[in-house]
Amino acid sequence: MQAPTLTTDRLILAPLSLDHWEAYAAAWANPQMTAFIGGQPRTRTESWGKFLAAAALWQFMGYGYWSFLDRATGKFLGNGGLASFERGIAELEGVPEAGWAFIPEAWGKGLATEAMTAVLKWADGHVEAPEVRCIIDPGNRASRAVAEKLGFRFLQASDEAIGRTELFARQRGG
Repeated sequence: MQAPTLTTDRLILAPLSLDHWEAYAAAWANPQMTAFIGGQPRTRTESWGKFLAAAALWQFMGYGYWSFLDRATGKFLGNGGLASFERGIAELEGVPEAGWAFIPEAWGKGLATEAMTAVLKWADGHVEAPEVRCIIDPGNRASRAVAEKLGFRFLQASDEAIGRTELFARQRGG
């Protein structure tokens, strides 16, 4: 299965493609982008592996990640969607995990909420799961606010596998 293209007022959620690769690699090399996602900028090699994994989710899971593009210009602004990344966190096993990341110049404009509203609306109609979960670094207040706007509710804090995170859940149709 390939990702469908979704549109919002300001965004195109497009399947990840090689056309997005250079912008993706540059975004994930930015320490601001990774401050709350792994804590370290990614090398091109690390980004390439993550890029391929995100695209392959569609084939194996029937859901995955999109590139978030500016609808007016086509510029890559970030990426996200639903995943199954085998993070070693028991509470994520067997549950789609929502995730989103935007380049710093796109922050504070409501784009994450806009993009993920479209993703979750699509998921409610196409993914057979009673809920979607997400993890957020405890210091990332902006992502927590996005999660709460999307209907995610705090479940618990975790110190498993990838360090301190907060786990949130959203019921189907949320």
